[in-house]
Amino acid sequence: MNVQSPKSFQLSRPATCSDAEWDQRVKLAAAYRLVDHFGWCELIYGHLTAKVPGPDNHFLINPYGLSYDEITASNLVKIDVDGNKIDADNPYPISKAGFVIHSAVHMAHSERHKVVMHTHSRAGMAIAAVKEGILPISMGSTAFVDRISYHDYEGVSLYLEERDRIVESLGENHAMILRNHGLLTTGRTVAEAFLWLYRMERAAQVQIDAGSAGTLNVMGGNVAKKSGEDVNAFAAIEDGYGELEFAALLRKLDRIDPSYRE
Repeated sequence: MNVQSPKSFQLSRPATCSDAEWDQRVKLAAAYRLVDHFGWCELIYGHLTAKVPGPDNHFLINPYGLSYDEITASNLVKIDVDGNKIDADNPYPISKAGFVIHSAVHMAHSERHKVVMHTHSRAGMAIAAVKEGILPISMGSTAFVDRISYHDYEGVSLYLEERDRIVESLGENHAMILRNHGLLTTGRTVAEAFLWLYRMERAAQVQIDAGSAGTLNVMGGNVAKKSGEDVNAFAAIEDGYGELEFAALLRKLDRIDPSYRE
């Protein structure tokens, strides 16, 4: 059996790729590898997308058919807001229908939502099926007090008319539970969106574990709100929300397999 390594799927750096775009590609490819590392994948499905730096409404998305541990900076596909390929030399297809949710969010408050991450993890789908959503039962989960949105399930997100309702549901937040579906986060940077995703995934996991062990000890509103404010302030004390944490994760990836950078 011929097993291909992630390097087998890398392409050449696009000739028109600026240093800023390449940096964004490397960080987004790292995020895909981290989602795989933490076990949040559902086969080849779901997307993490990022706006390409610059004036054009161009975005990076995963090649459809590759698993997350096969994503590299060079094989990410550049598309426009309608999901049309910009990279003529990239041979990989994309899931155009899967960009429906992402394009809606990217185009609303575009400076705030430059990166959009959507997962179908086991814990995420489980918490999306719970009416109460994420509850303040752990320090990490308090980060979402008054900072999380919910969007009711309308079926598989294939239809453009749902986009306005998704944007309305998200509002000013960086985190949203798509009920009966999965999780979604956004950020001004890959690091910001990923930290929101990590915290939401962990909050979902802890709540499911705690609920299976006994009665949930839900914090009072004032304590939960103050805790959440402190958690989020702490995450932004240095070079931007999530930057310290994401830099540490990049070092971890570099020790495991640095091919995401190719």
